[in-house]
Amino acid sequence: MSVAKVIEITAESPKSFEDAVKIGVATASKSIKKMRGAWVKDQEAVIKGGEVVGFRVSLKITFILD
Repeated sequence: MSVAKVIEITAESPKSFEDAVKIGVATASKSIKKMRGAWVKDQEAVIKGGEVVGFRVSLKITFILD
């Protein structure tokens, strides 16, 4: 039997929402082992001067506890 934990992180990219997800997962994987999934809870466009300059996502990361 496994026990999982869910944490929430936020990641940002100047390129796209998809890239922000990849950045978030890659960064989290440096300190969190046994990740099993990532759920995109929320998306937000970062706007400056009337233009979109970034893409931000809130992710729920699920991982298995030892």
